[in-house]
Amino acid sequence: MKENYYAQSLNAQKLYQVYETEYSRVRQYLAAEINFVRNYLQGTERVLELGAGYGRIVKELAPSCQSIVGIDISKDNVDFGKEYLNDTPNAHLMVMDAHNLQFQELFDVVLCLQNALSAMKVVPVEFIKKVMDLLPNGGRAFFSSYSAKFWDHRLTWFQEQSEKGLLGKIDTVKTKDGIIICEDGFRATTHSPEDMDRFGKASGFVYEVTEVDESSIFLVVTKN
Repeated sequence: MKENYYAQSLNAQKLYQVYETEYSRVRQYLAAEINFVRNYLQGTERVLELGAGYGRIVKELAPSCQSIVGIDISKDNVDFGKEYLNDTPNAHLMVMDAHNLQFQELFDVVLCLQNALSAMKVVPVEFIKKVMDLLPNGGRAFFSSYSAKFWDHRLTWFQEQSEKGLLGKIDTVKTKDGIIICEDGFRATTHSPEDMDRFGKASGFVYEVTEVDESSIFLVVTKN
């Protein structure tokens, strides 16, 4: 797969079209992820989202927190997102590689949603520890992946993206066991509840693993 696939091949208008899905079950999944995080917010938090794209989640959560910053590796995403967020004064997008986080300030909440822990091609435990450095004591980090129960819906959604020309043709022989592979080199994996539990234990912090909406697996890590 090409490096930085989301920066080079699936960004800005194309990424926006990914979420303009006709499938109500996928829209339910997307909303459930956001609602799960929103239920933790009191309205006073400084929030950071990693791999924020054009700001879809940023815009949804902005009314529920003090401020929210989203970073993305794609300049096209950030430029498109600034227009998308022009009526959201407490939200900000910036170009930054999540592999090289450069913040001096701390955040109360850090988000790594929509299977980003897998999509970013990071070493999970090492990455989680770096994320925890961005939090004060009591701060929380949220990481999510797909539930195995959502496989059929996820595959249908990716087929829709392929038909729109947003991804290459799906390799139906190699696509199985939670892994989606396209003929253009795109490869989407997941992390199981057991994986998330292992990551949480290895982090050394207080954590919980929760299934949400039979579509997402969340690892919530609290800095103690």
